[in-house]
Amino acid sequence: MILFRYLSRELLTTMAAVTLVLLMIMMSGRLINQLASAAAGEIPLEVVFFTLLLRMPSFLEMILPMALFISVLLSYGRMYAENEMSVLSATGFSERRLLAYTMIPGFAVMSVVGTFSLYLSPLGAEKMEDLYEKQAEMTEFELLVPGRFQSMKKGSRVTYTESLSSDKTVMQQVFIADGDTLMLADEGSQYFSPETGSRFLELHNGRRFDLDPETAGLQVLEFERYGVKIADESEERRKVRKDAVSTLDLLSSTDPKFQAQLHWRVSLIVMVPILVLIAFPLSKVSPRQGRFARMFPAIILFMVYISLLIAMRGMLEKERVPAVAMWALHGVYLLIGLALLIGPELLRRRHAGRML
Repeated sequence: MILFRYLSRELLTTMAAVTLVLLMIMMSGRLINQLASAAAGEIPLEVVFFTLLLRMPSFLEMILPMALFISVLLSYGRMYAENEMSVLSATGFSERRLLAYTMIPGFAVMSVVGTFSLYLSPLGAEKMEDLYEKQAEMTEFELLVPGRFQSMKKGSRVTYTESLSSDKTVMQQVFIADGDTLMLADEGSQYFSPETGSRFLELHNGRRFDLDPETAGLQVLEFERYGVKIADESEERRKVRKDAVSTLDLLSSTDPKFQAQLHWRVSLIVMVPILVLIAFPLSKVSPRQGRFARMFPAIILFMVYISLLIAMRGMLEKERVPAVAMWALHGVYLLIGLALLIGPELLRRRHAGRML
């Protein structure tokens, strides 16, 4: 138990440090994008940090497997480089027993990743979807001040309204200049489509003027009701909407996108013990090589693994490959781990047999 606690402490301490570094990297990039959106007026500044908090489980479900993979490489690589593993081997501590001890923290991380992937991440995405829906109902026209010309959409649109209703959804005496198009209307109202995630503006009793810059011609269109799409649903929100579907709903759905999402969530769990199995033999280095000797090929192997899983998910959504393809990928990496673990011993036995 003393040895098990020592190994577990080494792994979990290194894993915590790696997780913190990777989480800060991911969140800083995300924070920059969110602050840019807030500066552009696309989202309120007060929800930026709240959305980061809600997305924390989805960050961790990706980070924890990689952090465990790197921690095995670093911790055991140090122990091999400093001859601690040689001492353990001399006292009769077998590699099989060491692998069993390593798998115990691995299964603990696997359960945490499963909790994030199957429950907490969809729950956080659901809360974000509710937040996005509330924000989608509030368009840029809520920022209008009656009786003042205001620049919108990064300066490409100028909007004026004489008055606004108390809920800021109906405008009176509307003026909108968007590029070479000018629109005047007695009234304008807005609405949000929850099915498509798009926002629309509907003008009543007005005129539309279209100027042709080449011929200086002017086309005038009178209308009783004129609808225009203000904004489509963002790519971010489409992703959040898909992530917000609960695992139970995914199980009962036959939609290819939902089935791909289900296989992805389970794959994040399955990959944890496979990564441990791969990292364990790759951490074995000689004292002259140093603890980082095999870090680069190991990271390349991991990046190919996760990249192929992401590609498989995309192809599953488009029904280009069957679901078994994703599990075949897990099988290939499982075989790679077994080959790295058993292969050197088989080669040594074969070489010894030839010598005899």
